Amino acid sequence: MSTPEELADVRSLNGLAETWRTAANGSRRFVPSFDPRSGGRSSRVLVLMQSPGPQTIAAAHAAICSEDNPGPTAAAFRAARIESGLARGEYVRWNLIPWELPDRVRLADIDEGRHALATLLAALPTLTAIVTYGTVALDGVMRHLTLDEHPRLLPVIAAPHPSPANGRHRSEQHFRSVQALRLAALARQT
Repeated sequence: MSTPEELADVRSLNGLAETWRTAANGSRRFVPSFDPRSGGRSSRVLVLMQSPGPQTIAAAHAAICSEDNPGPTAAAFRAARIESGLARGEYVRWNLIPWELPDRVRLADIDEGRHALATLLAALPTLTAIVTYGTVALDGVMRHLTLDEHPRLLPVIAAPHPSPANGRHRSEQHFRSVQALRLAALARQT
């Protein structure tokens, strides 16, 4: 059960999600909410995926970005997170590109996402590490760090995306995910 303070931490992040639901051209777009069981603004680790997946999008207005979502990607992440020892309340999971993408990822999507990432990072004052899953999330974070005028420097640990489509080396993929989350957990202790 979440405390009122924890719920307030997530509520303020959901205010950001609401701003991202309106595109620059004024049109509305799908953006899930933050997981109420996450660490919210008090999170020490940001877990960053690419963009909302099909099952999250299918949940429509009830959608949250969570390890509890149905599907193999969320299940693979949850298993790695539990094995790593990273507590549920110590991280927040989000997407570099918080909105639904109609097609393949374009550089313009990554750049728009990195601006949203800058806003999110400013809202996470106790953050000590970022774990990226997949090349799009890693590219977005690196573009943020190297293109932003005054980036906040944090350890960035990259792991392969936990999607079953990325499963050629599934056991190595799981091991790398566990290790990335363990390293992120260690960053908070130093």
